[in-house]
Amino acid sequence: MMNGGMNVSEGVTDKRVMRTKRVIRDALTVLMEEKGFEGVTVRNLTEKAKINRGTFYLHYRDKYDLLEQSEEEILQGIEKLIKEFDPIEAIAFTSQSEPVPVILKLFEYFQDNSSFMKVILGPKGNAAFQVKLKELIKKMFLQKIAENLKREDILVPLEFFIAYVSSAHLGVVQQWLESNMEKTPREMTIILTSMTLLGPGFVAGMKK
Repeated sequence: MMNGGMNVSEGVTDKRVMRTKRVIRDALTVLMEEKGFEGVTVRNLTEKAKINRGTFYLHYRDKYDLLEQSEEEILQGIEKLIKEFDPIEAIAFTSQSEPVPVILKLFEYFQDNSSFMKVILGPKGNAAFQVKLKELIKKMFLQKIAENLKREDILVPLEFFIAYVSSAHLGVVQQWLESNMEKTPREMTIILTSMTLLGPGFVAGMKK
């Protein structure tokens, strides 16, 4: 029996593969938190994930391939969501004190992947991933500005504006993850959008 062009057994296999890869990534997350990436071995990973070495090597060449694929999956998920972002829509939602749907989805995505993201963005994580994530935010933000805003309306040099926004956004996400996500994704969406669109001076009460 076919389902949307896919054999049902193929769908079951895909889900099983995804589940196995998630278990391996979860094992990597715990071990990185304990000993840092360099201290992790494939044997550690297979023991923690309760799988055999053959299963590990079916999906990954080595621990570096596992880290790279895990990071890439996160980045692809973020990029897919940012593609739906509309700065004009964000401004409208802020005035209504309602969360911007796309930003809310992003925070929910961060929450779903919080264990891995907290470790990878933390002191025992991978500094290269922070750079990749910031570059992704810069690229997508620049693209959205080009599509929706007039460059001549921006009051400061564009490269500084993009650097400010991308660093600030990443910093807010890191702080949220470090604080064990005490605020809900909805609360964080409104906080981040308010700071971005109204500015830090305004939200700190320095400008009425």
